[in-house]
Amino acid sequence: MSLLLRNATAILTGLQGPAARASGPDLRVRDGRIAAIGTLTPEPGERQIDATGCAIYPAWVNTHHHLFQSLLKGDPLGLNATLSPWLLATPMRLRPLMTEQDFRLAARIGLVELALSGCGTVADHNYHYYPDMPYDSSAILFEEAGKLGLRFVLCRGGGTLSRLPQTELAPAARPETLQGFMDDIARLARDFHDPAPDAMRRVVSAPTTPPHSMQPEELRACAEQARSLGLRLHSHLSETVHYQDIVQAKHRMRPVEFCESVGWVGPDVWYAHLVKLDPQEIALLGRTRTGIAHCPQSNCRLGSGIAPVRELEVAGAQISIGVDGAASNEAADMISETHAAWLMQRAKAGEAATAECRGGQGEAQAAAASTVEDVVRWGSAGGARLMGLDAVGTLAPGQAADIAVYGLDRHPRYFGLHDPAIGPVASGGNADLRWLFVGGKDIVSDGALPGLDLAELGHQAREAVQGLLQRA
Repeated sequence: MSLLLRNATAILTGLQGPAARASGPDLRVRDGRIAAIGTLTPEPGERQIDATGCAIYPAWVNTHHHLFQSLLKGDPLGLNATLSPWLLATPMRLRPLMTEQDFRLAARIGLVELALSGCGTVADHNYHYYPDMPYDSSAILFEEAGKLGLRFVLCRGGGTLSRLPQTELAPAARPETLQGFMDDIARLARDFHDPAPDAMRRVVSAPTTPPHSMQPEELRACAEQARSLGLRLHSHLSETVHYQDIVQAKHRMRPVEFCESVGWVGPDVWYAHLVKLDPQEIALLGRTRTGIAHCPQSNCRLGSGIAPVRELEVAGAQISIGVDGAASNEAADMISETHAAWLMQRAKAGEAATAECRGGQGEAQAAAASTVEDVVRWGSAGGARLMGLDAVGTLAPGQAADIAVYGLDRHPRYFGLHDPAIGPVASGGNADLRWLFVGGKDIVSDGALPGLDLAELGHQAREAVQGLLQRA
């Protein structure tokens, strides 16, 4: 089956340099792959979509999420808290109260929100596991992503330690044993992991947070197991200064140095956040090609700061974008996240600028900060490469046809743009997504997910939230 997207106003490819923008207005898909980009002539019997007034992007690749948090948005007890008190107030309080039905509904809500923003690949850092759990949260996530047709990467979280005394823990909040964790990783790798460069399902070993979730020798064991199974590694790190304090107190070293000491750096490892880094840590991450899932909105919502993404990329680290959980990011979609990433990297550079009269470079430092093309690359190709999905994330012949088509001609947000190509990221807001394709298959058509009743989904969400609050 052949598909021709015709007359696009602009096509951004996710590539770097001059190749970041395609030279022609048309894109052909054949058998789930991009066949050609340029000025193309329709073929007999070919399906055609008129993309006049639209910008075409690679479908976004979200490298860090917590889908279960889609029912925990805007919790007043944690709304204005920083990370540690927020964890206690919201996810640690409410997650153990979630039923299997709550978990499935939350996953569905989060995946729908992402799809409607143009996201084709979702990496979910799921840490909803406990001993003798009566349902398989991993299988639920794969099922819900499969129903929508999205690529799904399960970052299997959890751990053997808790931040709270065992006597205070509900059964659903208790930690696992190392053997239980590793046995489940082996099961998931066997049942779900596909090493193909365009895989629809992947599994990653992802103890929730190195300083808090496992002992050093356990982290080493998990890294060794993952690499023996051909799996990658993921976790949280250095989200706040608390990480610096706790690792210094326990191990007398910096957080990234600690991770290096237990085998948790390298091109097969990426961390969410990495906000608070010393220059030595940036150099170490760059030298080892370790990656970051940059989560700007959650980092701002929790008062954590802005990650040094530009410095990390210059050092050699791999850059990607994640939305983090909706409980600390009430706009958990990739358009909101990339818009924030673009603004915040420029704001960070401007904040660091020094006047020329004081020996600085004036505004030149801010001018050299991230561009929209950089952010598109981080949020598509960057995430795909970081996770080993090398056939995904860019618009080029031979690549998987994961494509987002955004309308720019029906909303005043985009009217008057001198460069329409930047509109979806630079203008932010609720994007006018016309079509989303994953592997050439329609996921979103004419702005809607076929067969999905959004009003009913919203009704179910409200009922589930009321049930959670009653149990709390």
